[in-house]
Amino acid sequence: MLQRLAAERATGVLLRERGTLYLCDGQVVHAESPETPGLDVLLTTGGGLDAEGWREAVAQAGERRRVGRYLVDSGRVAEGALELCHTGALFDAAFFVLGPSSAPARFRYGDAHWLGAVRPVPVAALERETVRRRALLHRIWPDPATDSAPLIRADRRAEPPVPARQEAVLGQVDGVRTAADISRALGRPAFHTLVDLRRLAAAGIVTTAAPAPRRHHPDRMPPAHPSPHPDPVSALLAPSPADPDVALLRRLRDALEAL
Repeated sequence: MLQRLAAERATGVLLRERGTLYLCDGQVVHAESPETPGLDVLLTTGGGLDAEGWREAVAQAGERRRVGRYLVDSGRVAEGALELCHTGALFDAAFFVLGPSSAPARFRYGDAHWLGAVRPVPVAALERETVRRRALLHRIWPDPATDSAPLIRADRRAEPPVPARQEAVLGQVDGVRTAADISRALGRPAFHTLVDLRRLAAAGIVTTAAPAPRRHHPDRMPPAHPSPHPDPVSALLAPSPADPDVALLRRLRDALEAL
């Protein structure tokens, strides 16, 4: 669909499961994803713009779809800095928007983003960069679980030293935060965080948090009419002091459920 829209020089917004792409004359002018920090976060966290300056720009120029132009003309952000930051945010969000999805894509013709065009990116260049980034992550560490799951430090007595950039990411790992949460907290592009986390995973320093165990209610009454066809795996996993392999069977059940 994206290639067809580029060929027909379409203008509008492409909506996918993990974000949106805005097109103008067949080129991508903006991208957004809940997996990535927005341009406002990247600009304000980096120190080039304060939050009040961003809000003023949106209020003054949002309806005219010229927020980017307003930031430059008012002297709040240098044009080169805006282009660099915006292009980085666009590629960052597009990586997730163009990822695998179980939902169909939709395109609304005519829609435009309130930021306005900053530096359009050809569709072919966007697709090439997305493929390159996906291959890079796979080379670093082929398991994508660290990209989206809550993360914990691996149970190791002594962690090897890591670069300062990875140390900042590691400092955000608390068993609750995901890669997206860490990116927003640090004000960094999400893809850079994915790279750091996969390197930490490859080094055995970071892993995904185990799912919370189900609560046991010993005082709960059994169902009045048990199923005539109980799950054989669940039956094997019924607590029994004489069965030393309950933990192994639980792992087997979890593996079967994941297929």
